[in-house]
Amino acid sequence: MSNPKSRARSAARLAAVQALYQHDMEGTPLATLLDEFHRHRLGAEIEDMQFNDAETAFFDDVVKGALARRDEIDALLGSKLTEGWKLERLDKTMLQILRAGAYELLARSDVPVASVISEYLDVTHAFFDTREAKFVNGVLDAVAKVARG
Repeated sequence: MSNPKSRARSAARLAAVQALYQHDMEGTPLATLLDEFHRHRLGAEIEDMQFNDAETAFFDDVVKGALARRDEIDALLGSKLTEGWKLERLDKTMLQILRAGAYELLARSDVPVASVISEYLDVTHAFFDTREAKFVNGVLDAVAKVARG
């Protein structure tokens, strides 16, 4: 994944999950959230860590789209969880990964299913172990079957 466009999209996805998490936890208004990420996070250096330049338009689309279609996305995700599981039981970061991935599968037909799933598995590995990655893979694969046929 040495391609700068691929790296910029990967950075946008990771940032989108972080922005969705912040919105969920703090209720940060969308315009404030986007502005904060544009000015202080995307491509910034924070605590000696250099963040990759992110594709801003792609970041904005995933964040805005996941929030705008949250009810639809949550209903779809909920229908793909094992019986007895509810979205509320999921780790908050895990939920944002699934929401962002589901949004891309529903709305970004320009991005191949395999790319979406692979990218969100990479994001999952930034926060979780193999077991959680397998869970994300299974849920997004099931969502893809509905979203893309």
